Amino acid sequence: MKVPFPTNNPNPKPATAAAYEPKSVLDLRGSPSPVADQKPASILEDHVLISPQLDEWDSLMRDLGLHDDPNPVSKPFPQPDPNLPDFPPANSFDESAQFVAADFGLLPDIQPYTQNPNAIGSLVEVGFDYVDELIRLAECFETNSIQFGQVILARLNQRLRSPSGKPLQRAAFYFKEALQTLLTGSTQNSEIIQTIKAHKTFSSISPIPMFSSFTANQAVLDAMDGSMHVHVVDFDIGLGGHWASFIGELSEKSDTRRPALRISALVPEDYAAQSRLISENLTQFARELNIGFEIDFVPIRTFEYLSFKAIKFLDGEKVAVLLSPAIFRQVGSGFLNDLRRVSPQVVVHVDAEGQMGFGAASYRQAVIDGLELYSTLLESLEAANFNNGGGGGDWMRKIETFVVYPKIVEGVEAAGRRGAAWREALVAAGLRQVGMSQFAEFQAECLLRRVQVRGFHVVKRQAEMMLCWHDRPLVATSAWRF
Repeated sequence: MKVPFPTNNPNPKPATAAAYEPKSVLDLRGSPSPVADQKPASILEDHVLISPQLDEWDSLMRDLGLHDDPNPVSKPFPQPDPNLPDFPPANSFDESAQFVAADFGLLPDIQPYTQNPNAIGSLVEVGFDYVDELIRLAECFETNSIQFGQVILARLNQRLRSPSGKPLQRAAFYFKEALQTLLTGSTQNSEIIQTIKAHKTFSSISPIPMFSSFTANQAVLDAMDGSMHVHVVDFDIGLGGHWASFIGELSEKSDTRRPALRISALVPEDYAAQSRLISENLTQFARELNIGFEIDFVPIRTFEYLSFKAIKFLDGEKVAVLLSPAIFRQVGSGFLNDLRRVSPQVVVHVDAEGQMGFGAASYRQAVIDGLELYSTLLESLEAANFNNGGGGGDWMRKIETFVVYPKIVEGVEAAGRRGAAWREALVAAGLRQVGMSQFAEFQAECLLRRVQVRGFHVVKRQAEMMLCWHDRPLVATSAWRF
C-alpha cells in the first residue's frame, strides 16, 4: 500500500555534507517541513466529532488510581555495554548501500555522491551508514549468519545508542532494538499502566487513532442499517477506547427501542488485566447511556483451533467483523474461509502498518518498508509537538516506547512468516470491497481541521479511505462484503 512520491525537483543538485541532514524518509524525498495550520474548527465540526473516547481513557486511568504524571518515564531499553570494542564507522558507501537507497527511492539524490568518490565519506558521515548496517543485520536472519549479526549489532549499538535525533534515526534505533530481541531471544516487559497512558496521549495528540476509530465505526453503523442489536467480532481491540464512541453513536441513534451491543474480542493469552479494565469501563459507560452491553474475550489460541466456533452467535443480531494486519500475523488467513458462515453485514479492515512484515518477501524488505512507515509516523508526531508548543519531548518518548516500538517488534517478528497479503486473502475468500459513506469522509475532514497540523490529509483511493502524512499513507480503512 504505497502512494507514489512526487519529486519536487526533477534535477536535484548534490547537497553538501553540512546541509544534508536526513530527518526522515520523507525529508530525503523533499517533503515540506511541518507547519501548524491555524484554521479554526467550526461549531458543526465540534458537534460531529464530540466523542467519549478520551473520557474513556480518563476512566481507565482513574480505575488505576492514576493521573497525568509529569515525571519522565525511564527508558526500558538496555544500554550499550561499555566493555564492547569501539568499532570504526563504515568507510565506504558500497553496492549494498545503493540497493538500500534504491528501495527508499533515493537514487536521484545520492547518485552525485556515488559518482564522486571524494563525496562518499561525507554521505556516510551524515547518516546513511546505520541504515545500511541495519539492512545487513536483517539479512543475517535470512542467511542464518548469527555471528556476523552479532558483529553488526555491536556496531549499531555504538552508532545508535538511544532513540534520539531525526525521525529516521529514531526509527532505526527501534528497529535495531527489535532485531536484537530476535537475535538474543529476549522478550518485552509489558507495562500496562504506562501503555494506557501512552495510548491516551497518542489519541489526544495525533489524528491517527481517531481516524481509525471514526472510519471503522461509521462503516459498521452504515452496514447495520438501523438495527438495534449489533454483534461485533473485534480481532484487534487494543485497550477498547474506540468502542466508547461507538456506544455513544448507538445511544444517539436509538428511538423507543433499547440498543444492544455485543463484542467478541480476540485477545492474547496474557491479556487478563487489560480485559478486566476494558470490560468494567465499557460496561459502566453503556449502563450510563442505557445501552445493553456484553463483551466476551476469546483467546487467540482457542480461535486458532476452533475458528468461529469459539464465538457465540445469537439469532436476530447483525454481525460486523473488524480486522487488522495483526490477526494475519498471529493465525494466518485460513479463518477467512469460515467467515461466510457467519454472514457478516460488513467486514472492516483497518491497516495502520502498511502491510509491514507478514507477507513480506524477506526480513530485509520488512525493515525497509517499516523504516519508511515509522519514520513517517514519527515525523507526523514531531509536527503535532510543534503545533502544541514544541515542549512535548516526554510524551513523544512515551508514545514511541509504548505504542510505536511494540508494533515494530510485532512486525519484525512476523517478517519470517510467509503468507498472502491481507487484501489478496480477503478477495480469495469471496469478499468484495465497498465504498465508505460520504459522512465518514466528512468526519475525517472535520477531524483534520480540528487537529490543525498541516501535512495530514485524507485520500480516497477507489473504495479505500486513507489518512496520509504528505504523500505517505499512515492508516487505510476499507469495508468489505460478500
